[in-house]
Amino acid sequence: MKIAIVLSGASGVHLGHRFVEWLPAEIEAHLIATEHARQVERLEGGTLQQYEPDAIGAPVASGSFQVDATAVLPCSMNTLAKIACGIADNLPTRVAAVALKEHKPLLLAPREIPYSAIALENMLKLSRLGVQIAPPVMGYYAEHDSVEAMERFIVGKWYDLLGIEHRLYRRWGSSKIRN
Repeated sequence: MKIAIVLSGASGVHLGHRFVEWLPAEIEAHLIATEHARQVERLEGGTLQQYEPDAIGAPVASGSFQVDATAVLPCSMNTLAKIACGIADNLPTRVAAVALKEHKPLLLAPREIPYSAIALENMLKLSRLGVQIAPPVMGYYAEHDSVEAMERFIVGKWYDLLGIEHRLYRRWGSSKIRN
């Protein structure tokens, strides 16, 4: 599986790194970060290796590159609005536009709360187009005992939506994490 991962300028860039870090080895990942994501990251810590956001000619900008799925996490309201309106003015929004036009799985993890009516309308519009809207929300049945356990649950739920097999959290009705 080939996946494009976009980090946009919302708090929670660390979850995007966890998403990449925990990917199974057979997944081919292509990482893109906006300038705002890099600013947030400087405030929240961490390092990135990725395509430049203005590299509109990067392979992931083309449908012929055949990315199997795209995840935008965290997804800022600015990036979400551009995707909802079909604005592909940089590599992150172009990658999302390609996913939409190619009818490939697209996952958006909007991060800021509360959501304005405009943001909710944009999410509804995208959901009707088949986009998975999946903010980082906890499921307490997984009995988290650490921040990492909570992160594993969130990332695991995102993997579920993209069809990526994993064993990151305890599923409903199971007695333990299957390692």
